Amino acid sequence: MTTAPAELLTVPEVMARLKVGRTKVYDLIRTHRLVSIKVDGCRRIPEEAVRSFIRRQMGEAA
Repeated sequence: MTTAPAELLTVPEVMARLKVGRTKVYDLIRTHRLVSIKVDGCRRIPEEAVRSFIRRQMGEAA
């Protein structure tokens, strides 16, 4: 069984999904609260990392 490749999001796409600014996204990356990779100097965030971040935030809020 093969799995679909993880979708890599750009910082602006993550900004739109989380409804936060650019500085906040980079702060989440810097503090390791949001996983990211670099592809030829471009920052990319796996879609699953965004979903995982949201789940953790919702768990902390409960």
